[in-house]
Amino acid sequence: MIVRLLLQNTIFTVAMGALLFASAGTLHWPSAWVFLVSSALLGPLCGWWLYRLDPALLAERLRPVIQKDQPPADKAFVAALMAAMLAWLVVMGLDRRWLGPDMPVALLVLGFVLFLLCMLFTMSVFRENSFATPVVKLQAERAQRVISTGPYAHVRHPMYSAMILFFAGLPLLLGSWWGLAMAPLFLALFAVRIGIEERTLREGLPGYADYAARVRYRLVPGVW
Repeated sequence: MIVRLLLQNTIFTVAMGALLFASAGTLHWPSAWVFLVSSALLGPLCGWWLYRLDPALLAERLRPVIQKDQPPADKAFVAALMAAMLAWLVVMGLDRRWLGPDMPVALLVLGFVLFLLCMLFTMSVFRENSFATPVVKLQAERAQRVISTGPYAHVRHPMYSAMILFFAGLPLLLGSWWGLAMAPLFLALFAVRIGIEERTLREGLPGYADYAARVRYRLVPGVW
């Protein structure tokens, strides 16, 4: 499992780097190197932590993002999200190529902090919820139950809350105003995904409807 984790993390990091640098037309992009080196180091470290904490969850998260027991709507969502992310990385590279670095250093630092906070927030979700798989599906074989503690006591989808930090933080770290302008697209995609997930859980997971009635907010307490 660890070998698979290292392989997937390496492929993902190399692919992101290839898209960023190819579209930027240069390797001289210090903040992109900061992001890629951080991802190459933190990905395996967080995976090892999860392996020690909850190997069953790590095994689920290493499975393909398209699975046979996944609702068709979620398969379409995954395809749309992957296409949007590819376009996002290319756009940020083109921003670097055509406009060059023009973002204040303070915002670059803020972006890196948001990236790290995303990692920490995600780990807190994994600690609390052993059923936090990357696809929408019911996990009867793992005796799935409603999780209402930790971050789930405040919002129903804290994993997506963490991802908001990533999609806001990465363009800041990379110094891309174009990438930041695209961030609302991912918020809209997550809103669609939340609808798919909640419909599945309300129909198939006992107690989820009561939980949703108690915890009103989906992503941000007091907002939505």
